[in-house]
Amino acid sequence: MHLDRLACYIEGGRPPGAGRAYPGCRDRRLPSRSVPVELAGALYFATESQVWGGGRAFYDPEGEGRLHARAHLVSASQFADIAAQEMYREPGEDLDLSEVLTAGVARIGSGRYETLICAGRLEGLPVLTFTAPWSADDVAPVPPSRDYVRFLVSGLLEAGAWDTATVAAYVASSRGAAGHWSERAIRELME
Repeated sequence: MHLDRLACYIEGGRPPGAGRAYPGCRDRRLPSRSVPVELAGALYFATESQVWGGGRAFYDPEGEGRLHARAHLVSASQFADIAAQEMYREPGEDLDLSEVLTAGVARIGSGRYETLICAGRLEGLPVLTFTAPWSADDVAPVPPSRDYVRFLVSGLLEAGAWDTATVAAYVASSRGAAGHWSERAIRELME
């Protein structure tokens, strides 16, 4: 969500509060555009992040609701390199996107971010993302860490489509955060 965090995946570096530095993409150009989007589906937090501690954010395209997100205009090689880094792999190998572009989903492995999703089109371009092969109902919820919530929330606010109250309510109601992060606590985190 957050452009500074995305820059670490593209240019290389360590986001503040993260336990890992990223090597960056082969193509180190930052996105020429970033726009807010809402996708059918739900945000949830599960598994334990080695980078942030606490739960990781996942997208359940079959979940009820709307996912608030940002679409960044990146190249296919950048998308592949970002996905590789999310799986703690070295970037450098392109992905075959033909299946996800025709079927809407493609599993490139069983790992936590190895299911590719085409969530629609925006201005004629595919909106691609990656998530887990399981749904929110198939895995135990895990609350996200303070630093992770801060980056997620500030990235959503940076997008400019939602205000603090809306973002705080959205994240606080997400599976994994609900019952652990209140709207008030999230708003205070941003002050």
